[in-house]
Amino acid sequence: MLRVLSIGVSSLIPLVATAAAATPCAEQIATIERRLESPGAKAVTGGTPTAQGSPKALAAPPAGRPSDPATVPDAGRIAEARGLIDKARQQDRAGDERACEDTMTRAKEHIGALP
Repeated sequence: MLRVLSIGVSSLIPLVATAAAATPCAEQIATIERRLESPGAKAVTGGTPTAQGSPKALAAPPAGRPSDPATVPDAGRIAEARGLIDKARQQDRAGDERACEDTMTRAKEHIGALP
């Protein structure tokens, strides 16, 4: 019985380590990266959507323009946001959660209102 219990516990250790490695900022990074792979985002940047796009993303841009011109998505600003996401990933790996979150906020501002 003890052997079965120790095998069961040892099989859970990798799961606990994986869950602990997923920081809130890392989750934000993953979410935004999925969003940038959506068909709507690729329509803005001129790329081809991947199968891993966000399930919450629209398939096509909505009619009209955002009411705030600063939120209009632009391929150049999205490219800048990708650089910020890379920086946030480095900050997250270094354990600087606050800097990572601040950088992700700036990245989201650069991305704007993606369809």
